[in-house]
Amino acid sequence: MTHSARATRALQALTEADPALAALSLWCQHRDAEGLEAPAETTGTLIRYGPGFAALPAHEQLGLAGHHILHVALQHSDRMAAMEARMGAGFAPDLWQIASDAIVNEAIEQAGHALPRPALTLSKLLVRLNEQGGLADWDCERLYRRMADTPEGAGRARRQAQEDGQKPDLRPCGANGGGKGNDTGGTGQAEWRAHLARAMAAGATAGFGLGVLGRRMADWPAPRTPWEVVLRRLLARATLRRPKPAPLRPSRAWLAGAGRALQTNAPLPPFQPRMRWQGAAPRIVLALDCSASLADDSLRLLLAEVQAIARRVQASLHLLSFDEGLHHDMALDPATARATLATLELPQGGGTDFRPVMARAAELAPSALVILSDMDGPMGARPRFPVIWATPQADPKQAPFGHVLSLSA
Repeated sequence: MTHSARATRALQALTEADPALAALSLWCQHRDAEGLEAPAETTGTLIRYGPGFAALPAHEQLGLAGHHILHVALQHSDRMAAMEARMGAGFAPDLWQIASDAIVNEAIEQAGHALPRPALTLSKLLVRLNEQGGLADWDCERLYRRMADTPEGAGRARRQAQEDGQKPDLRPCGANGGGKGNDTGGTGQAEWRAHLARAMAAGATAGFGLGVLGRRMADWPAPRTPWEVVLRRLLARATLRRPKPAPLRPSRAWLAGAGRALQTNAPLPPFQPRMRWQGAAPRIVLALDCSASLADDSLRLLLAEVQAIARRVQASLHLLSFDEGLHHDMALDPATARATLATLELPQGGGTDFRPVMARAAELAPSALVILSDMDGPMGARPRFPVIWATPQADPKQAPFGHVLSLSA
């Protein structure tokens, strides 16, 4: 495939108009394509330009080319595929498109470039969502969760996108289109961080274009460990079955040593108890805070991970729901836990007190307690079992004990 003829003029103009975007464009594949609904679209590192791109004026071609170059540099296609893999059928690709377009368009406009009007920007979207902040505060994942967590947020975002005439121009990596994706958790991500660092340094030296933003964008590619991986590691460690000493039964090594001592009239060796495996199977207690504002996606993803771990380590599951007191106290069958939760009636409102749920969990002697909550309430004394606080907040507060895990990561 040959280099795009439609984008040649805009890409050449970038060398003088924006050194940072011009440097990043060298790492993208630029091709012409027919039959595109949008003027251009991105898949992985491949940008395709349709007939609509050629019909735009030169200054809008330059801005739109920069828009798609940033999609590639920020790995939006790869991250879209990763989010889709995590959320499965619950993933809303149009909301990811809105989040990525809003961030990219805001950056392009702040860099001093034009876009076809009207353009969906982060500032307009945040006003519609009644949120504050800017490029330094919002990345795609956080913005997506803010929209997807409530029907109201999703509806407002879609209305803003419709008013701005947004057209889908981003496909997840691996979608039909031949885009060459990157490994978002390995060398691909590291390479793009290096490309961005060099490009932004060139732009900062020039003093105009994308380089003036510096490192003020929260959406730069950064090493991230998904919360599912962290939860898996914590629960696997907590449910690991370890041998314990049996004080009344000697070990085989001690018996052999004692036999030799009796034969040779030597002193008996120090007693060594036999080690035996724990008799009880591990138990995971899942506690749901009814008073917290918990999205269905957060609950569904957390339950799926806990179920998978419980099946793998053959642990039993127990469910507690609470606010200022306990409401549900039941054993869960891992095979039917999702259906049980779907029909579970949880009370709304009220305060939060973690002390009753801690006391009940102590009676159950769990291998680990996972609490899905916003962590706002009295927690009591540190228990003797591991506690994992799973919270939907992007920047959760610290707890006096246990491991705090943000489900927005």
